[in-house]
Parts: sequence; structure tokens; C-alpha cells
Amino acid sequence: MNEVAPDPARTFKPKLISVLKEGYGLNAFGKDALAGATVAVVALPLSMAIAIACGLPPEKGLITAIVGGLIVSATGGSRYQIGGPAGAFIVPVAGTVLAHGVAGLITATFLSGIFLVLAGALRLGRFVRLIPKAVVLGFSAGIAIIIAASQLHDFLGLQISHEPAELAEKIRTLISARASFNPAACALAIATMAVILLARRWKPAFPGMLLAIVVTSLAAEHFHLPIETLGDRFSTLKGVWPAPSLPQLDPAFIMKLLPAAASFALLGAIESLLSATVGDTMGGRQHRPEAELVAQGLANMGAALFGGFCVTGTIARTATNIRAGAHGPIAGILHAIFVLIAFLALMPLAAHIPFAALAGVLMVVAWGMIERHEIASVAKSSFGQATAMLVTLLVVAWFDLTAGIAAGCVIVAVSTWTKRPKPPQA
Repeated sequence: MNEVAPDPARTFKPKLISVLKEGYGLNAFGKDALAGATVAVVALPLSMAIAIACGLPPEKGLITAIVGGLIVSATGGSRYQIGGPAGAFIVPVAGTVLAHGVAGLITATFLSGIFLVLAGALRLGRFVRLIPKAVVLGFSAGIAIIIAASQLHDFLGLQISHEPAELAEKIRTLISARASFNPAACALAIATMAVILLARRWKPAFPGMLLAIVVTSLAAEHFHLPIETLGDRFSTLKGVWPAPSLPQLDPAFIMKLLPAAASFALLGAIESLLSATVGDTMGGRQHRPEAELVAQGLANMGAALFGGFCVTGTIARTATNIRAGAHGPIAGILHAIFVLIAFLALMPLAAHIPFAALAGVLMVVAWGMIERHEIASVAKSSFGQATAMLVTLLVVAWFDLTAGIAAGCVIVAVSTWTKRPKPPQA
């Protein structure tokens, strides 16, 4: 029997259209509104923390969450996907900012969007999902190590004028600055983590991150703790929506940024399709990978037009969306609208947030990226899989993200090839 080719129109159709065609009433809207508000509460502190860790003003993270979240939910192929800035992008984004400035980051983000749209149009989504699980686990753990290392100076309250991007140099710099250790900052960062983890244990649906930020910010203000806040480093924090503008697209500049753009696109494709797959498992649905890649591409291009940076599907926020009872993509659209309202109305209050509190938030994010049970399972499965996972982790953490993925895939391929059944002797 011949296999029936997939319907191209359905392959690229946004899930929003499918959900609306099913019939959409007040009950579904109520569920989406509640889920959208819940996700927005999680996205607010996290988006700012990720932007700051990338070397950007906090409002850039909120703009990325608003534009990216809106476009991903409106045009994507996943029923529950929430788009926005992600911790996995901290390392490549920060490196691009250091090498090419914010203008270079915006251009690279725009170009990565074009690459993702092309990948979706060429139906490459199914191939991205073939990356071995061992490589994905090693990659995520390597990124987690880098994120944690990048937050140590604020977590410990260290005074550092310039922090290197390379992990080895970063560690040396942190050690050399140990005399500036700030006990108050460290205590506040630990308290932030404790509030988040306790809230997750006792009330999993409660917005622990936002609660932790509010509590620690009030404590620092009330007790006049000697801790650096966002207002100390960013003198003007205003909720003013930027006018759209095209990024710098002259050929010479583009050529310099192609490696960064390709890295953003590859990482974005992997993260987004992994997140959509997690959403399928939790929500009992099936996403359309090609439509999702196109949506992620459009979201990156849209974010770049407003001065934002890389957008991807976010596993933690997508899972929160499902657990909060979302009916469909309108929950993600409402999440973006709620973040926009907070951006316009509450942005000046962000000046009182301590950097140590945001460091505590990102430490929890980094810890959550290390899937300990899955890693243990893969480590026990075979020597080849365990080696691929470990090599990926080390190369990602110490050298390069793309090289880490490539190295891990090669090891898995070689391991699989050497274990193939040998043909019988003639």
C-alpha cells in the first residue's frame, strides 16, 4: 500500500486556526486567560534576568517575550507552546554582544529568523528531532553550567569590572575577585532560591519566581542592604514601547554575523521542537514541526524589528501553560498581552530589584536544565551514549555550542556503526 503524502496546507497551518475551527467559547477563553496570566507572572522576572545575563538592559527581555510570545502562539504549529527568551541562549547572545555589539545581535537575530523560516519551508523539522537524546542532555547540562558560572559574580556580590566569556578565564577572574565577596548579596540570592523551591514544593501552580523577586526586593529596600540593584546599573528604566526599525543589513556586516545567526537558528530549532514535544506529551496533542519552525523564524524577525533578541519555545513556560489549564494558543497570545501591560505600567519598579535576586532565579533555572534522572538513565544504557553525552557537555561548557552538538552526534554515529551486525562470512 502506498503511503499517503502529508497535506501541505495542514503541515504549515497554525494551530490557532485549527483550535478556532473546533469552536471557541467563553469557557475556553476563561481557561486561556487564567493560563496566560499565570505564564506572564513567570515570564516577567525570567525575561529580565535572561536579558541582563546576556549583557542587555532588562526591557530587552520583556520586548522579546511580548513580540516573540505573540507571534509564536499566533502562527505556530504547537497548541501550547510559549515563546520568548530562553536560558540556553545566554551564552551565544552574550558572546555576540561582546564581539559585534547590540546592533550585531539584532542583525544576527533577524538573519536567524530567515534561516528558521527556510528550514520550515524545506521541511527540515523532522531531521532536527533526530538529534540523539544523549547529545541533547549533554548540551542542556553544558549550557546549565555556563549559566550558573555567569551568575556567580552577582550571586556572591563580587566586584568585577570585566568578566571574560570563556569559562576557564571566568573562573580565574571570579577567584581573583574573592576579596570583594558580599555576604548580604549571597544571603539574598540563597533566600531567592529557597522561596522559589519551597513554592514549587508546596504550591506548584504558584508563581514562586515573582514572589521571590518581590519578597527579596522589599527586604533589601527595608533593611537598606548594601546590594546593587537594577537601578544602580541601568539609570533609566521606562516602559516605553520602541518604534520598529530594520536591523543593519549591509553585506559586509551580514557576512561577519552569519556564524552567529546559524548558531541561533540551530539552537532555536532544537529548543523549540523539544519544547513542543514536551507539550505534546503533557497535553496529549501533536505539533506540526514545519509550522513551528516557520513561526519561530517569524518571531525572531519580529523581535529584531523592535530591538529584541533570540526567541525560542521555552519548556518551563510551556509546561506551566499546560498545568495552568490552557485550552489553546490564545493563552500564549494573552500571556504576551499581560507582559505588555506590566511592561508599560510597572517597568520603573524594576529599578528596586537586586541583581543577587535575579542571580538566584537563574541558578534555579540552570539547576532545572540538568535532567538528572534522564542523564543517569543514558549513562547506564551504553558506553557510547554515555561518552557522547559527556563529550557534548564538556565541549559545550568549555569551547563551543555548535561544536559540542557536532562532536556528540559523531560519537553516537560511530558507536552505532561499530555495533551494527557484521555480515556472515562467505
